[in-house]
Amino acid sequence: MTTTLLIQTETTPLAIALPMIGSMTRDQFYSFCQANRDLRIERTATGEVVIMPPAFSDTGNRNFNLAAYLWVWTEQDGTGLGFDSSAGFTLPNGATRSPDAAWMRLERWNALTQEEQASFAPISPDFVIELRSASDSLSSLQAKMEEYISNGVLLGWLIDRQNRTVYIYRPNQDPQVLLNPEQVSGDPELPGFSLPMAKIW
Repeated sequence: MTTTLLIQTETTPLAIALPMIGSMTRDQFYSFCQANRDLRIERTATGEVVIMPPAFSDTGNRNFNLAAYLWVWTEQDGTGLGFDSSAGFTLPNGATRSPDAAWMRLERWNALTQEEQASFAPISPDFVIELRSASDSLSSLQAKMEEYISNGVLLGWLIDRQNRTVYIYRPNQDPQVLLNPEQVSGDPELPGFSLPMAKIW
């Protein structure tokens, strides 16, 4: 039995096998993350561990802007909580994912125990954003967005800066493709939330 670590490089993931471990359980993954706090780590539904490089500085700035716009709306709206890219969620399929930004209705968050909230919460956010960086392949992010939606996310945005394109995902719909939009609206799932794209491109 082995656990495969997929280390994301600028072009393709680099797989490293750790013998005698098997696929990591949720608890083992939590312990692994605790022991490697400086790494950005996700786990697939099959138990593979994906180690991603830190975001490049320009992507980090765009992530900051995303989180700032979402925070302002969240504070004004008052019906939910926002999360930054360091938050991990355990999806119903067993994957642990960390979207670049996320939002969840307050009543869903409050239904979790304190122990669940203090770990990789076993719940899908209502809304997620993934921002493509230079080290991300578009196809891998599109697959991740499909995974989010199939695991209960109601609205997902995949922002492809390189091509100035936004893909909007909703359950039971083909992705909507926006070419070089000036802003992107979260209605009706996030009423009144709008993301100006000038500081994201």
